[in-house]
Amino acid sequence: MDLNRKNIVLIVVLLIAIQLTAQKKPNIILIMADDVSWNCFGTYGAQDYKTPNIDALASKGVQFNHCYSMPICTPSRVKIMTGQYNFRNYTHFGYLNPKDKTFGHLMKNAGYKTAIAGKWQLNGLYNNLPGSLDKSRPQKAGFDESCLWQVTTRKTGENGGERFWSPPLLQNGEFLTVEDNKDKYGPDIMSDFVCDFIEKNKDEPFFVYYPTVLVHSPFVPTPDTIGDKPRTQDANKTPKDKDLKKANYVAMVNYLDKLVGKIVDKVESIGQLDNTIILFTSDNGTASITSKWKGKNITGAKGKTVDMGTHVPLVAYWKGHTPQGVKSNDLIDFTDFYTTIADAANIKHAADDPIDGRSFLPQLQGKTGKPRDWVFWQYQPYWGKFKGVQFVRNQSYKLYKTGELYDVPNDIHEKHNLMQVSNNKAAKKAKKSLQKVLDLAPPAPSIIGGRNAKERVLYTNWENIVNPND
Repeated sequence: MDLNRKNIVLIVVLLIAIQLTAQKKPNIILIMADDVSWNCFGTYGAQDYKTPNIDALASKGVQFNHCYSMPICTPSRVKIMTGQYNFRNYTHFGYLNPKDKTFGHLMKNAGYKTAIAGKWQLNGLYNNLPGSLDKSRPQKAGFDESCLWQVTTRKTGENGGERFWSPPLLQNGEFLTVEDNKDKYGPDIMSDFVCDFIEKNKDEPFFVYYPTVLVHSPFVPTPDTIGDKPRTQDANKTPKDKDLKKANYVAMVNYLDKLVGKIVDKVESIGQLDNTIILFTSDNGTASITSKWKGKNITGAKGKTVDMGTHVPLVAYWKGHTPQGVKSNDLIDFTDFYTTIADAANIKHAADDPIDGRSFLPQLQGKTGKPRDWVFWQYQPYWGKFKGVQFVRNQSYKLYKTGELYDVPNDIHEKHNLMQVSNNKAAKKAKKSLQKVLDLAPPAPSIIGGRNAKERVLYTNWENIVNPND
């Protein structure tokens, strides 16, 4: 072979290598369950549930023991999608401001194919906000494709219905009625949609956000437990019997795990498991279900600011990249997901990207990274009778703006205010450290909550309190 031919071959090989490298942007799948805390998964010590697929992800990847969400769904969803603290952009329950940049926009603008499936509930239906009947809102949030419950219809009323048996759904702008989905199970429809999207885009980088409808109430039978009973909207009712209610909840958690396994199997079948980051978490704590955990009975506390309302699972697996079976005690805040996803896709932050998160991608690669020293909340859900509160915590201590301090691992229900113990030196040291964070934050919302509250105070341009020197 002469020199010119050798050079041509070399150039072709290099071009192919460059092209293959360019195609190696990792796919990212973020699965977020609904209303289920860390104590309901085997890898975290659960005793009532069977979650072999999620447990397997943890055994092959990284299990974070300190991931924290907001206490209820919408504040968590706005926070994780936009990477911002609620004091910057949260104004109504059931609403995502269409002007906000989401991780859907981030990934789509970076050349990813994007999809969302599961629960939406972000159009502003509860307050009849402008555009609440806009069927294209998921696409305007950065998602090429969507299969969602509660976009423009509620649980009741015209074209409404529950999310499980024979659910009304909006799929890529087309409304599928209760009759269209007769006898079908919503989570199956949505997970099938996710798998079809993955198959269709196997040769391009893709981003999937799957905020599941499981395991929110009503607590009803799954396809594995319903037997020959009717599968109509009438099946979407929580039984009054306490034991049956718990049995249904257990079955729903188990089925959630089954769907996680289904998606992992799909990624493996297209040969992309070593090029796909799979993240599993939940939007808030469990509802009022009591579960056995390491020999103890623990009751969920959704909607409350205690640990069982805000402490959620986070399992991450990236074949060939995540260290195997690591259980990390690093703190993870819901604002961190946006930054981590951007980091994984090698996207440089723009002026309109959030500043409240810190990437945990290094930890997914077996590196030390730059772990947080604290996690912060500003909680005013504008739903129910909630008074706005602020609090901050590390792995052990939790401090409220009002001055109460708790040793959470030893006082999970926050019954013993350590500030009432004058000789506790460790508590005083923790308070001094955590108070510095609260001093950096904007004022806590003083308004009494409720869906019809008129005042919406935001601090959009408040300084960076996570990385103040950036």
